[in-house]
Amino acid sequence: MIKTILFATDASGASERALVYVEHLARLEQARVHVFHAYEPPQRYSGIDGFEELREQFRRVAQAAVDDSTEFLREAGVEAEGEVVEGAAAPAILEAARRHDVDLIVIGTRGPSSVAEMLLGSVSTQVLRYAPCPVLVVP
Repeated sequence: MIKTILFATDASGASERALVYVEHLARLEQARVHVFHAYEPPQRYSGIDGFEELREQFRRVAQAAVDDSTEFLREAGVEAEGEVVEGAAAPAILEAARRHDVDLIVIGTRGPSSVAEMLLGSVSTQVLRYAPCPVLVVP
């Protein structure tokens, strides 16, 4: 039985498609959903003005993506909460899955950068390899 789903979103088209699966599964299983996004702000370089403003802009965009998905799920009658963290996506997703003791991770695919990643994406590949629970990858 699936009680808790971690939906890892990056606001891509694949994430939007994955959200439909999350909503369906959550209603079917009466599961709650933890909507999650990890973002990596641009690296700080000396001499670049406005770094903190740019960093805050990254956080706001990430929060908006999580809020939109959370609202969509709640409007569908699904118990949902959101979380945004700063850091590398795959390790952050894996840590959140363990911390929230989730039964399923749902993630979309992204743009390719190697042969193995052509089908899944680098974050999806890492999550599949090290996840503490089943993973549903939506193209």
